[in-house]
Amino acid sequence: MNPLDLLLQRRSHPSRQLRDPGPDAAQLRALVEAALRVPDHGKLAPFRIIGVRREAGRVLGERLAAIAAGREPAASAEALDKDRSRFDRAPLCLVVVARLMEGHKIPVQEQLLSAGCVAHNLLLGAQALGFGAQWITGWPAYDREAAAQFGLATDEHAIAFIHIGTRDGDAPERPRPGFDDKYREWQP
Repeated sequence: MNPLDLLLQRRSHPSRQLRDPGPDAAQLRALVEAALRVPDHGKLAPFRIIGVRREAGRVLGERLAAIAAGREPAASAEALDKDRSRFDRAPLCLVVVARLMEGHKIPVQEQLLSAGCVAHNLLLGAQALGFGAQWITGWPAYDREAAAQFGLATDEHAIAFIHIGTRDGDAPERPRPGFDDKYREWQP
């Protein structure tokens, strides 16, 4: 496939429609190594990736549901079930973690963008390997108690949960902005 065609055809595939098999060990290694080739001002490598397989995702989901129930005792059964199933939808979920170094000469914004590029490369790489993928966040990406479940340090933040698996059905398309809507030439 022409690399530009890969970009033009990129779309999110709903995580609930991602089935087994997921990437095998060789595909996973190639996917992660390719994803790590991102712009990285200062060579800080302000990112890492945590893999969560479906079975481990069930345990993680129970823990997240317990956190949610502890915070909101009146939470509905549906909301808690959603938390339980967050990480067992697809065969594999890759948690992209940003390690943000405040006060460093490289601005935090650049560090965060570098980690975001890792997440986007994972989406593109999964598609290039023939898998479907979806980038999801939700409250566990912004919660320090959830962060502790992933073993994150205080300067680390989960910025993306990339669900990957074999596509079951077509990914929906949505309206996209076009060139004329988003491009302008700077004029002095």
